[in-house]
Amino acid sequence: MKKDFLSIADLSKDEIFELLALTDSLKAATTKPLSGKTVALIFQKPSLRTRVSFEVGVVQLGGHAVFLTDEGVGLGVRESASDVAHVLSRFNNGIVARVFDHQLLLDLAKHATVPVINALSDLSHPCQILADIYTIQQHKKLRDYVKIAYVGDGNNIVNSWLELSSIIPLHLTLAIPHGYEPDKAIYEKAQNARVSKIEIIRDPKNAVNKADVVYTDTWTSMGQEQERTKRIYDFWEYQVNTPLIRHAKEDVLVMHCLPAHRGEEITNEALDGRQSVVNDQAENRLHVQKAIMAKLIGKI
Repeated sequence: MKKDFLSIADLSKDEIFELLALTDSLKAATTKPLSGKTVALIFQKPSLRTRVSFEVGVVQLGGHAVFLTDEGVGLGVRESASDVAHVLSRFNNGIVARVFDHQLLLDLAKHATVPVINALSDLSHPCQILADIYTIQQHKKLRDYVKIAYVGDGNNIVNSWLELSSIIPLHLTLAIPHGYEPDKAIYEKAQNARVSKIEIIRDPKNAVNKADVVYTDTWTSMGQEQERTKRIYDFWEYQVNTPLIRHAKEDVLVMHCLPAHRGEEITNEALDGRQSVVNDQAENRLHVQKAIMAKLIGKI
């Protein structure tokens, strides 16, 4: 029976750590679990890291990637998600989709007969969060109740962190201004799981106090460009900069999923400083996604 990866909630704790272990294994191996297989990549949104990491990952695993733009597919407009899923399932061994509306992913997965992987939606970004956890582990900071302070917009990144906090114990502090909170249902489910300590703290300095990780993301995501001026005003006190980082632990990891708007949500000094691990995060997208594809499509 095929298995999809649409959100962190699709995984158990054991499966998460199995994927992290498989990531380590594949980094050192030359096995080709996707030999003779093709993977369709549907991208509604522009991408650098996500597209390159998935394409390179498929090739390194011995497969072939078929890149499809939204102009060519017209997912949900020119062709229904069900028709796209049926057709691509006949041609390919897996589907990776980067979309705006999360419902499109659900529809693809419902009708596809091959695994569907979420490369990003407006609701969640599970591949990124797995790469982030792998990065934290790589820097020897992954332990129960590691303090992760997220500063900024309650977006898809936050939703996926919340889903993770329902599975493994974290201390998650969210410095988010009023009106920009994460998805209510996901937040309440995470709180009700009682696995992690989760707090929304409006003051960024209090949120990052003694944090092991300080994480931020753009204030204005794709599709929100018309809100940019207002968002810059509303988020200005939530910038990750040197004075804010000083409230965290001395060996804090500074994380950003990129692309960054330098001088807005994060300063050059913070993004390029000795505590920054943003390039490790970016590289680890490749390694973690190889593990996901090897597991779901290669049947390792």
